[in-house]
Amino acid sequence: MLLTVSLAMMLATSPSADPVGAGRKAYSTCLSSKIQPSMEKKLSLGDFQSEIKKQCATQEAAFRAAIVADDKSNKMSDKDAQADADDQIGEYVEKITAEYEDYNKPG
Repeated sequence: MLLTVSLAMMLATSPSADPVGAGRKAYSTCLSSKIQPSMEKKLSLGDFQSEIKKQCATQEAAFRAAIVADDKSNKMSDKDAQADADDQIGEYVEKITAEYEDYNKPG
């Protein structure tokens, strides 16, 4: 019983204990939510990329801040932490862009 209570308490507090994970989830959710509306608007790939940049800016900024803070708490330099954030955000943008391209292929 004690183990169950401890596990439940850990699960209840884990989202706030992991700002990088929470930021990642919020950012990826925002990006994913823009595919269908953009397809309905028949946005070009470039316009889709502009749209996600604009519409998910708040989530991107929070994700970036969480990555940088976590990296710096692990003794990474600011320059390296910023580069890590750029890489991680870039990977999400590349993935969602590829998905958008795939959904828009004829056939």
